[in-house]
Amino acid sequence: MKEISYYPGCSLHGTAREYDDSIRGVSKLLDIKLQEIEDWTCCGASSAHCTDEELAIELAARNLAIAEKSDRELLVPCVACYSRFKAVEKEVREHSKKVYFPYQGNVPIRYALDFFCDEAILEEVKKKRTKPLSGLKVACYYGCLTVRPPKVTGIREYENPQHMDRLMKLLGADPVPWSYKTDCCGASLVMTRTDIVRKLSDRLLSMAMEAEADCLVTGCPMCQANLDTRQEE
Repeated sequence: MKEISYYPGCSLHGTAREYDDSIRGVSKLLDIKLQEIEDWTCCGASSAHCTDEELAIELAARNLAIAEKSDRELLVPCVACYSRFKAVEKEVREHSKKVYFPYQGNVPIRYALDFFCDEAILEEVKKKRTKPLSGLKVACYYGCLTVRPPKVTGIREYENPQHMDRLMKLLGADPVPWSYKTDCCGASLVMTRTDIVRKLSDRLLSMAMEAEADCLVTGCPMCQANLDTRQEE
């Protein structure tokens, strides 16, 4: 059994509980043991970096320092949390940023979508698949933080990512071609500039419909909540 540290983050204990349930259920099915890190706190992804740079760094560093003690990879389902962690990792590793907590930049940080698209895990997914999503046309929506900035995320396919597409195909679905898979949905502005959020969300949903997708698939709980709640508008 593979063991990996797990940082659920605030969203998965709130608006994205079903995402947490899915991560845990799929991991169990694939014989992956999730070890939720002890006494984790908010990483500050949504607002701390707009309030105080040091606060944003230390909030993330605290959680990373806890995870680093285990000597395991760290699985992060929320892309906003992942982006914040990777940014702090870069500050510590490449810019020798000194932080209060004993974090050395040595814990491997894995975004959930990337982790489950590892070739070895995909083979297990293929073996475990029982009900293919045959005939389901999906618009794969990665969002902005999954791929940008590439110097932080380290992703190579940042203009036209394909790992979600590959996973959907493996599950039997049919990813539709569309040009908005990495556009921002405006979720970070949902409380301050609803006019901008409405415009960005409307474009994404409209383009997914124009591509004749049956559904839009996203790996970000913030994007999912934003796009889902904007549909009625």
